[in-house]
Amino acid sequence: MKKSDVNEMADSFQKQNAMHHFKTYHKQDILSLTKIRRFETKLGERLQVIHDTSNMEASISASTAQYVLFGIPEDLGAKGNHGIGGTDTLWIPFLQSFLNIQSNDFFDGDNVLLAGHFDFGDIEYLIDTTAKSEDEKIEAYRHAVNTVDNEVEQLVKMITAAKKIPVVVGGGHNNSYPLIKGSAKGWHKAGVIPLAQINCINLDAHADYRPAEGRHSGNAFRYAEDDGYLQKYCIICLHENYLPQNVWLDIVNNPFIDFITHEDIFIHEKRSFMQAVAHATGFTEDTMTGIDIDLDCIQNTLSSAMTPVGILPKHARQYVSFAAADSKPAYLHICEGATRLADGRVDATNGKLISYLVSDFIKARQSVS
Repeated sequence: MKKSDVNEMADSFQKQNAMHHFKTYHKQDILSLTKIRRFETKLGERLQVIHDTSNMEASISASTAQYVLFGIPEDLGAKGNHGIGGTDTLWIPFLQSFLNIQSNDFFDGDNVLLAGHFDFGDIEYLIDTTAKSEDEKIEAYRHAVNTVDNEVEQLVKMITAAKKIPVVVGGGHNNSYPLIKGSAKGWHKAGVIPLAQINCINLDAHADYRPAEGRHSGNAFRYAEDDGYLQKYCIICLHENYLPQNVWLDIVNNPFIDFITHEDIFIHEKRSFMQAVAHATGFTEDTMTGIDIDLDCIQNTLSSAMTPVGILPKHARQYVSFAAADSKPAYLHICEGATRLADGRVDATNGKLISYLVSDFIKARQSVS
């Protein structure tokens, strides 16, 4: 089958309902994953859900929740970047952990609307069963990411237009593009920002600013800037060994992009980790800011680009908590993690790690509101 034929078939999905791949949850779905215990209240018993699936926009707008949580368990973007598949495995383990957090005075849970998750398995199955070569698959994965972009953007715009903060668990880092685009449009529509443009802070071993060669997990921020939705961008803990020379030249000569490398923080000790985070929030403080964290920057954490040299989980928690309190968050995005990779590696603890990061973000926001 020709590349054009694969792409044409993938396009057929996009022509259907723009949110065809989104699955909403009923309260019973949540309770089925919640371990109810006498004398205790779990988060799963307190979270809100979409009450009217036929009119999601009205249901989100009418909710009293300030945070809308959803998942994008896909690995089309990672595979399109020649990465290892598996970033589609994190959402359910995260949910099982998150729903069983204790509801208490530190984090009650009733301020969160659990909307659901995207399921792009039909597109991936189509590509894997029809593409005849590796090059054809890469091309088709990159083309399919456009469908992911369109659906995610629509939901994020809907959430932010209602002046609520999206909390998103991925998926590949390709999803930062529709998050930035949808957030910029939504917050602008809500009258919160004067232009449909936001900033972004990214805790990541990679810049994800590769050339615009077709959509994948390595170029979300390039596309967001090229399209005018990303104003300022700051990367924390960028690894010198994985920074392509062409990307280095692009970012070092761009006054709207700043970065602090992992080496400058932990090897040369030019500044502490928290000084680096404070620098990033200061650089982006002029407008609303997307907060990204790629799990490949956390040492020995299962991800599409797992590293033996990285930050500790406590650093990730400090980053999320400080950035949430010291900026005007447009969204929170946690991505690239996995509980099972396509090469067979397994780590069941990642779901719990993400549940800590999400709860840290919301608790930090509550402390300043």
